[in-house]
Order: sequence, then structure tokens, then C-alpha cells
Amino acid sequence: MAFEKHGIVPDVIDKAPPKVLDVSYPNNISVAEGNVLTPTQVKDQPTVTWQASCDDYYLLCMSDPDSPTPKEPIFGEIKHWLVGNIPGNDLSKGDVLAEYFGSGPKEGLHRYIFLLYKQPSKIDFMEKRVSRTSREGRIKFSIRNFAKQYNLGDPVAGNFYQAEWDEYVPILHKQFEQTA
Repeated sequence: MAFEKHGIVPDVIDKAPPKVLDVSYPNNISVAEGNVLTPTQVKDQPTVTWQASCDDYYLLCMSDPDSPTPKEPIFGEIKHWLVGNIPGNDLSKGDVLAEYFGSGPKEGLHRYIFLLYKQPSKIDFMEKRVSRTSREGRIKFSIRNFAKQYNLGDPVAGNFYQAEWDEYVPILHKQFEQTA
């Protein structure tokens, strides 16, 4: 219901995931289906857990569909984190397609969405790997199209929070400027 209420369905995915993904940041900060967190609170990679069989592979995505502003999201989704071929729920053994970077909204309250897909098998992803400090390949991402491309089906779990500008945002954006 929260995914529909906040427009994630249909903006990002076609139907809400059946399960809530457990996402927690340092200092006991949890993502709770639309709660508001600050960029400072989410600057470090979170711990993400789910029920899984060790014989299955999963893909985890985090994206922001509200860039540069929620009223004019002309950049489409921004890929904040993408990890595929995760064996069971051991995220540390997955194939990092895009390293994590936290929230950096310039204006308005943005939605930051975590989606988990069960892969049909291990996949040879053709994506260029994206470092934490690179913007390349992050803008105009679509998890809906990505999931279709790799036959991932619908997400099996998800969660999201909202964030707006705070004093950490310029620090985050400076990381990109130094590598440009």
C-alpha cells in the first residue's frame, strides 16, 4: 500500500513487492516505507537483509526517481546502488555494478527506493561498473527496463525512505566534481 501511496507504483515499478526489505543504517536508523531520513544519516552503505535460499541469486537496486526535483524529474531514475548475483542474502559476495552513494537531493523531498529481485540464475551482466565517485551510467536509469532486459520479473521485496537537502549534500556532490 505504501508503494502506491507514494507513487512508486506506477512511477518506478508496475506492482508493489510482496515483502518489506530490512534496510538499516549505522546508529540504529531504519528505513520504514517512506519515513524521512537526512542525507547525513544515509551517507554510508546500509545493511540489507532478507529471507533467501543459499542456492538462489538476487539483485538489489537503490534508485531515486525524483531528480533533479520531484516536480520535474527530467533525469529519470538515478542509480544509487546496484548489486547482482548475490548468493542467498550474502550481499558482500555479490557483483557490484554500481557502488553505493547516499542521498544528495538538491531540491524537494525525494524518494529513495530499494528493490530486491530474485534472479532466474547467475547472470553475466553487460553493464559498465560504476564507482562511488562516478556519475557515469547513473542518470536516466530505469529499474523497470533493467529488470525486463535481464528477465528478473517483479521485485520480491522492497522498501524506501524520503530525504531532502541537508548540509551533507554539497560534500557528496563535491566527490563527483573531483573525479570529473
